[in-house]
Amino acid sequence: MAGSSYGEEAAQALGIDAACVFKTLVVSVDGHLTIAAVPVNGSLDLKSLAAAVGARKATMAEPADAERATGYVVGGISPLGGRTRLPVVLDQSVLALDVVYVSAGRRGLQVSLAPSDLVTVTQARTAPLARRICPNG
Repeated sequence: MAGSSYGEEAAQALGIDAACVFKTLVVSVDGHLTIAAVPVNGSLDLKSLAAAVGARKATMAEPADAERATGYVVGGISPLGGRTRLPVVLDQSVLALDVVYVSAGRRGLQVSLAPSDLVTVTQARTAPLARRICPNG
């Protein structure tokens, strides 16, 4: 799986634009776990996440902590139905989509829903979180 991600593989398998598939990341924001979701063709800007929630510092959570809090394995963490209800922040690009795909709780398994439904169900806020990855360097 070197150089790839579960989300990018899912987008290819489904034949959809990677900008419509969001990866779910668990982040420690001022010591509190938070879920951030960004398109799989981008990366999370931790400073932007911290600013969006009025925090000083955001760092990626340890995989074991993320798995314990959500009940999902890394690569299959979903913003939906986790063991512990964590705050959710979605990249604002989700609002421009008709349909968004997120992990359904298992690697390679995606669920599609309207972005407004994702925001409602997760009680998410939206903010500019993603940095785009240039495909050619």
